[in-house]
Amino acid sequence: MINAAIVEDQEILRKSLKIVIESISDIKIVGTAENGEQAIALCEKENLDIVLMDIQMPVMDGVKATDEIKKRWPNIKVIILTTFQDVTHVLNALNAGAEGYILKAVDPEFLVQGIKMVYHGGSLIPQQLAKEVFGQIQLNNTAHSEQLDHNSMNHPYDLNNQELKVLKCLTQGLSNKDISEKMFLSMGTVKNYISTIYSKLNVKNRSSAIIKAMEESLIEKKKN
Repeated sequence: MINAAIVEDQEILRKSLKIVIESISDIKIVGTAENGEQAIALCEKENLDIVLMDIQMPVMDGVKATDEIKKRWPNIKVIILTTFQDVTHVLNALNAGAEGYILKAVDPEFLVQGIKMVYHGGSLIPQQLAKEVFGQIQLNNTAHSEQLDHNSMNHPYDLNNQELKVLKCLTQGLSNKDISEKMFLSMGTVKNYISTIYSKLNVKNRSSAIIKAMEESLIEKKKN
Protein backbone atom coordinates (compact mmCIF):
# COMPACT_ATOMS: atom_id res chain seq x y z
CA MET A 1 0.00 0.00 0.00
CA ILE A 2 1.35 3.42 -1.02
CA ASN A 3 0.38 6.27 1.30
CA ALA A 4 0.05 9.54 -0.60
CA ALA A 5 -1.10 13.11 -0.04
CA ILE A 6 -2.49 15.67 -2.49
CA VAL A 7 -1.44 19.30 -2.10
CA GLU A 8 -3.51 21.57 -4.34
CA ASP A 9 -5.26 24.87 -3.66
CA GLN A 10 -8.28 24.05 -5.84
CA GLU A 11 -10.73 22.01 -3.76
CA ILE A 12 -12.48 20.45 -6.75
CA LEU A 13 -9.18 19.15 -8.15
CA ARG A 14 -8.11 17.80 -4.75
CA LYS A 15 -11.33 15.87 -4.32
CA SER A 16 -11.47 14.58 -7.90
CA LEU A 17 -7.84 13.40 -7.84
CA LYS A 18 -8.44 11.54 -4.56
CA ILE A 19 -11.55 9.81 -5.89
CA VAL A 20 -9.95 8.84 -9.20
CA ILE A 21 -6.65 7.59 -7.76
CA GLU A 22 -8.27 5.46 -5.07
CA SER A 23 -10.88 4.06 -7.45
CA ILE A 24 -8.35 2.66 -9.95
CA SER A 25 -5.43 1.68 -7.70
CA ASP A 26 -4.43 0.49 -4.24
CA ILE A 27 -2.84 3.88 -3.52
CA LYS A 28 -4.33 5.40 -0.38
CA ILE A 29 -4.74 9.18 -0.15
CA VAL A 30 -4.24 9.66 3.58
CA GLY A 31 -4.59 13.43 3.50
CA THR A 32 -5.00 16.57 1.41
CA ALA A 33 -3.76 20.13 1.81
CA GLU A 34 -4.36 23.46 0.09
CA ASN A 35 -0.92 25.04 0.61
CA GLY A 36 2.68 24.26 1.46
CA GLU A 37 2.34 24.88 5.18
CA GLN A 38 -0.48 22.38 5.43
CA ALA A 39 1.59 19.93 3.41
CA ILE A 40 4.41 20.12 5.95
CA ALA A 41 1.90 19.61 8.76
CA LEU A 42 0.62 16.50 6.95
CA CYS A 43 4.16 15.12 6.72
CA GLU A 44 4.56 15.63 10.47
CA LYS A 45 1.32 13.77 11.21
CA GLU A 46 1.10 11.02 8.60
CA ASN A 47 3.46 8.27 7.44
CA LEU A 48 3.68 9.42 3.81
CA ASP A 49 5.43 7.80 0.88
CA ILE A 50 4.42 10.25 -1.87
CA VAL A 51 3.28 13.87 -2.02
CA LEU A 52 1.55 15.18 -5.15
CA MET A 53 2.48 18.86 -4.99
CA ASP A 54 0.99 21.84 -6.82
CA ILE A 55 3.41 24.71 -7.49
CA GLN A 56 1.50 27.97 -7.26
CA MET A 57 -0.42 28.11 -3.98
CA PRO A 58 -1.14 30.76 -1.32
CA VAL A 59 0.69 30.96 2.03
CA MET A 60 3.59 28.73 0.90
CA ASP A 61 4.19 27.62 -2.69
CA GLY A 62 5.12 24.14 -3.82
CA VAL A 63 8.79 24.89 -4.41
CA LYS A 64 9.38 26.10 -0.84
CA ALA A 65 7.31 23.25 0.56
CA THR A 66 9.24 20.69 -1.48
CA ASP A 67 12.56 22.10 -0.29
CA GLU A 68 11.44 21.91 3.36
CA ILE A 69 9.97 18.42 3.04
CA LYS A 70 13.07 17.00 1.34
CA LYS A 71 15.29 18.50 4.05
CA ARG A 72 13.23 17.11 6.92
CA TRP A 73 11.92 13.88 5.37
CA PRO A 74 14.27 12.91 2.51
CA ASN A 75 12.51 9.55 2.11
CA ILE A 76 9.20 11.19 1.20
CA LYS A 77 9.04 11.46 -2.57
CA VAL A 78 7.52 14.54 -4.20
CA ILE A 79 5.81 14.64 -7.61
CA ILE A 80 5.01 18.11 -8.91
CA LEU A 81 1.55 18.68 -10.39
CA THR A 82 2.00 21.25 -13.13
CA THR A 83 0.68 22.95 -16.25
CA PHE A 84 2.59 23.98 -19.36
CA GLN A 85 2.49 27.54 -18.02
CA ASP A 86 4.43 26.50 -14.91
CA VAL A 87 7.49 24.98 -16.61
CA THR A 88 9.86 27.69 -15.41
CA HIS A 89 8.91 26.85 -11.81
CA VAL A 90 9.25 23.12 -12.40
CA LEU A 91 13.04 23.46 -12.61
CA ASN A 92 13.15 25.13 -9.20
CA ALA A 93 11.06 22.33 -7.70
CA LEU A 94 13.27 19.63 -9.22
CA ASN A 95 16.36 21.39 -7.94
CA ALA A 96 14.71 21.48 -4.51
CA GLY A 97 14.60 17.68 -4.63
CA ALA A 98 11.31 16.69 -6.28
CA GLU A 99 11.44 13.28 -7.96
CA GLY A 100 9.52 14.39 -11.03
CA TYR A 101 6.56 16.25 -12.43
CA ILE A 102 3.37 15.52 -14.30
CA LEU A 103 0.59 17.47 -15.98
CA LYS A 104 -2.55 18.03 -13.91
CA ALA A 105 -4.67 17.03 -16.91
CA VAL A 106 -2.84 13.73 -17.45
CA ASP A 107 -4.72 10.47 -17.95
CA PRO A 108 -5.42 9.00 -14.45
CA GLU A 109 -3.89 5.65 -15.41
CA PHE A 110 -0.62 7.38 -16.33
CA LEU A 111 -0.68 9.31 -13.05
CA VAL A 112 -1.04 6.08 -11.09
CA GLN A 113 1.80 4.49 -13.08
CA GLY A 114 3.94 7.55 -12.39
CA ILE A 115 3.27 7.40 -8.65
CA LYS A 116 4.24 3.73 -8.57
CA MET A 117 7.37 4.37 -10.66
CA VAL A 118 8.57 7.08 -8.28
CA TYR A 119 7.67 4.97 -5.24
CA HIS A 120 9.92 2.19 -6.58
CA GLY A 121 12.86 4.54 -7.13
CA GLY A 122 12.34 5.96 -10.61
CA SER A 123 12.13 9.56 -11.77
CA LEU A 124 9.06 10.96 -13.51
CA ILE A 125 9.87 13.38 -16.32
CA PRO A 126 7.26 12.92 -19.09
CA GLN A 127 8.47 13.40 -22.63
CA GLN A 128 5.70 15.82 -23.54
CA LEU A 129 7.00 18.29 -20.95
CA ALA A 130 10.70 17.44 -21.07
CA LYS A 131 11.21 19.07 -24.48
CA GLU A 132 9.76 22.36 -23.28
CA VAL A 133 11.49 22.38 -19.91
CA PHE A 134 14.93 21.37 -21.10
CA GLY A 135 14.61 23.58 -24.16
CA GLN A 136 14.51 26.51 -21.77
CA ILE A 137 17.55 25.17 -19.94
CA GLN A 138 19.52 24.98 -23.19
CA LEU A 139 18.60 28.54 -24.11
CA ASN A 140 19.63 29.80 -20.70
CA ASN A 141 22.92 27.95 -20.74
CA THR A 142 24.11 28.33 -24.35
CA ALA A 143 26.48 31.17 -23.56
CA HIS A 144 27.83 29.40 -20.49
CA SER A 145 28.37 26.16 -22.40
CA GLU A 146 30.39 27.93 -25.08
CA GLN A 147 32.80 29.18 -22.43
CA LEU A 148 33.62 25.75 -21.00
CA ASP A 149 37.25 24.78 -21.48
CA HIS A 150 38.39 21.66 -23.33
CA ASN A 151 39.40 19.72 -20.24
CA SER A 152 36.08 20.15 -18.48
CA MET A 153 34.30 19.05 -21.67
CA ASN A 154 36.32 15.85 -21.90
CA HIS A 155 36.08 15.08 -18.18
CA PRO A 156 32.85 16.56 -16.82
CA TYR A 157 32.96 16.32 -13.02
CA ASP A 158 35.54 13.54 -13.42
CA LEU A 159 32.82 11.03 -14.32
CA ASN A 160 34.20 7.86 -15.88
CA ASN A 161 32.57 5.97 -18.77
CA GLN A 162 30.55 3.63 -16.56
CA GLU A 163 29.29 6.49 -14.38
CA LEU A 164 28.22 8.40 -17.49
CA LYS A 165 26.36 5.33 -18.76
CA VAL A 166 24.53 5.06 -15.44
CA LEU A 167 23.80 8.80 -15.54
CA LYS A 168 22.34 8.39 -19.02
CA CYS A 169 20.10 5.62 -17.68
CA LEU A 170 18.93 7.98 -14.94
CA THR A 171 17.99 10.61 -17.52
CA GLN A 172 15.91 7.92 -19.23
CA GLY A 173 13.96 7.39 -16.02
CA LEU A 174 15.22 3.84 -15.41
CA SER A 175 14.98 2.32 -11.94
CA ASN A 176 17.93 0.65 -10.20
CA LYS A 177 16.55 -2.74 -11.28
CA ASP A 178 16.26 -1.58 -14.91
CA ILE A 179 19.84 -0.25 -14.88
CA SER A 180 21.08 -3.48 -13.30
CA GLU A 181 19.51 -5.56 -16.06
CA LYS A 182 20.51 -3.22 -18.89
CA MET A 183 24.17 -2.91 -17.84
CA PHE A 184 24.54 -6.45 -16.41
CA LEU A 185 25.51 -5.10 -12.99
CA SER A 186 24.48 -6.17 -9.51
CA MET A 187 22.01 -3.95 -7.63
CA GLY A 188 24.73 -3.12 -5.12
CA THR A 189 27.10 -1.97 -7.88
CA VAL A 190 24.38 0.19 -9.42
CA LYS A 191 23.69 1.82 -6.04
CA ASN A 192 27.41 2.48 -5.58
CA TYR A 193 27.66 4.09 -9.00
CA ILE A 194 24.64 6.27 -8.29
CA SER A 195 26.03 7.37 -4.91
CA THR A 196 29.32 8.29 -6.58
CA ILE A 197 27.49 10.25 -9.28
CA TYR A 198 25.52 12.18 -6.63
CA SER A 199 28.76 12.98 -4.81
CA LYS A 200 30.64 14.14 -7.92
CA LEU A 201 27.73 16.24 -9.18
CA ASN A 202 26.98 17.55 -5.67
CA VAL A 203 23.27 16.71 -5.97
CA LYS A 204 20.66 15.22 -3.63
CA ASN A 205 18.78 12.70 -5.72
CA ARG A 206 17.91 11.37 -9.16
CA SER A 207 15.92 14.33 -10.35
CA SER A 208 18.69 16.74 -9.33
CA ALA A 209 21.25 14.58 -11.16
CA ILE A 210 19.03 14.51 -14.25
CA ILE A 211 18.60 18.29 -14.17
CA LYS A 212 22.37 18.82 -13.88
CA ALA A 213 23.04 16.37 -16.71
CA MET A 214 20.56 18.22 -18.92
CA GLU A 215 21.64 21.70 -17.85
CA GLU A 216 25.28 21.06 -18.63
CA SER A 217 24.82 18.52 -21.44
CA LEU A 218 27.08 16.06 -19.64
CA ILE A 219 26.06 13.07 -21.73
CA GLU A 220 26.63 14.87 -25.03
CA LYS A 221 29.95 16.28 -23.90
CA LYS A 222 31.44 12.86 -23.26
CA LYS A 223 30.57 11.84 -26.82
CA ASN A 224 32.59 14.70 -28.35
